[in-house]
Amino acid sequence: MDEKSDQTPRATLFHTSIATFINKRKEAKLKDTDANAAQAATYDYGTWLADAARRVTQIQAVTHVLKATHPDARGSSLHIPPDSLPQHAEIGTHALGNHYADDIVGNAAALDVYKFLRLEVDGQRLLYWLLANDADLLAALDRDEATALEWAVAFKGLIRPTVSLTSHGLAKQVYWSVADDPTDDASFHLLQPLFASSLAHAVHQDINAARFGEINKLARQAKRKEEPLDGVYQDYRNLVLRKLGGTKPQNISQLNSDRGGVNYLLASLPPIWNQDKPRNLLLIDSALERFRYFGGVQEQLQALCTLLENDPDATKKTRDQRKRIEQEIARHLSAFGLVSRELMEPGWSRWDDCKLPPCERLWLDPGRVGLPLREDHLEEDQAFVAAFARKDWPEQVAHRFGNWLNAILRQRQLPVGDIEQAYWARQAIIEAESPMPIKRSATLTDSDQEPTHGR
Repeated sequence: MDEKSDQTPRATLFHTSIATFINKRKEAKLKDTDANAAQAATYDYGTWLADAARRVTQIQAVTHVLKATHPDARGSSLHIPPDSLPQHAEIGTHALGNHYADDIVGNAAALDVYKFLRLEVDGQRLLYWLLANDADLLAALDRDEATALEWAVAFKGLIRPTVSLTSHGLAKQVYWSVADDPTDDASFHLLQPLFASSLAHAVHQDINAARFGEINKLARQAKRKEEPLDGVYQDYRNLVLRKLGGTKPQNISQLNSDRGGVNYLLASLPPIWNQDKPRNLLLIDSALERFRYFGGVQEQLQALCTLLENDPDATKKTRDQRKRIEQEIARHLSAFGLVSRELMEPGWSRWDDCKLPPCERLWLDPGRVGLPLREDHLEEDQAFVAAFARKDWPEQVAHRFGNWLNAILRQRQLPVGDIEQAYWARQAIIEAESPMPIKRSATLTDSDQEPTHGR
């Protein structure tokens, strides 16, 4: 649309900002294609706004997301302003007050409409000005007042109440008794806990500020240099990453996509401050010597040996039982790596008493990569950083794990060889992307070759 000659300077500012946004979308979408006139015309100012007003019904602003429970769940997500919730002493969405981020669910192909509505002009997002019925923004949308109002109503529908609440079989559901007779099926309420996305996003930002923020960075540097520093140091120990959405985190929600699918899980246990335990990793040839006595590993190893020694029939029950044991051992291996990394200051593998092989040092001391290089050990430190970047070490650790487990089984006179070794190695959970483990299960795929013994 052409700007009206009598538009206010502020309406002109809205119009220019919107036009710039649309042109950037056009350049991004059509720069590598042989766009014809019809394709280019879809990015005309009025044409794009009309289409956006139509597509906004495909998405919804929410604070609590259903698909974070299961990506195939079909039901209601909710938008509940935190300040409208009961104020409890415990941490919850209510604690966010007015400072919270709306999440967006729905058709991922329409998320550009949300990006448009969160475009900031004159200190606020367009959605805010629309909700305030700003006259200058309406004038900038279209010269026809009726058309501008129609589009504004459509855009404001991004935040809308859910008319009919629905649950789904793939959603978490709890039947809560509201009477004294638990045998009365009619005396239960169906509760569906939802993922508090706005709260999770606020927590994610706070944790990231502690992990990567400048203040904590300066504090860590001061500690390494043994220098005083005024201020508060924040740390979240025993964190685990949970990935939602796989390779398509936008299918869960917009905020989940902004986080790359990463959602932090806080440890639900008292903090462990004992700094002496990791010294058990010194003066030994392999950390797996200590892993055998970590958590419930010894019990799982005994259960695996007993099962294989009994040589049960190759039934589904037998395979499922063996897989459960293998998965528990693999999860303990991931937990062992996490605990070892959390309890020791980065750089401990530089100590003369550390006799671990290079791959295990990379696995258990990844924080060493971020330390300043030592002039008197420059080549050694550069080699460590380069080896970490190559990411060969997870496979090497997994290979050592397979050999270690085979050795234990051979001590029990069980016939294991290269096939079993490769199989155990594939079950190992060794994360290469982050010094923190990603929550996943050690499961078999159709291409995995299972050991023939004990099937």
